[in-house]
Amino acid sequence: MVTDAVAIRSAVSLARVYAAFARLADRLQWLAALAMRLYVAKVFFVSGLLKAQRWDSTLALFENEYHVPLLSPATAALFGTACELTLPLLLASGLGTRAAALALFAFNIVAATSYPDLSPAGLKDHVLWGTLMLVVAVYGPGRFALDRWLGLEPRNRP
Repeated sequence: MVTDAVAIRSAVSLARVYAAFARLADRLQWLAALAMRLYVAKVFFVSGLLKAQRWDSTLALFENEYHVPLLSPATAALFGTACELTLPLLLASGLGTRAAALALFAFNIVAATSYPDLSPAGLKDHVLWGTLMLVVAVYGPGRFALDRWLGLEPRNRP
């Protein structure tokens, strides 16, 4: 009898701790969403800057290394660089966040599949970035986003 009461009290205490943790996690969702958005935005934006700064090298890469289906190397280089410079800005600011995240998710797939010599470590990076973009697309940008401030996202999210 005593051990049953102790077990029940322990279970109730554990449930309360878990509930408190869940409330805290809900309140911090905006910070996690912001961190995901900024991390992926930085990765792609820096890549776009490097492509823009070294345009001759970028064209050579698209002609010799990257094999983007359906596009000429010059068009793929221009389109890829433009995506890497604009989509991260949308993602970081939280403007059109879900669309930007889905576009970067698709861009990421094209990038990963267009480079035949992608290492296992490089593939893991692409999987991570893609997963983070899916999380942002499904759960939204969080409170700290222009979408939220402009009324494009529901306000009843944590």
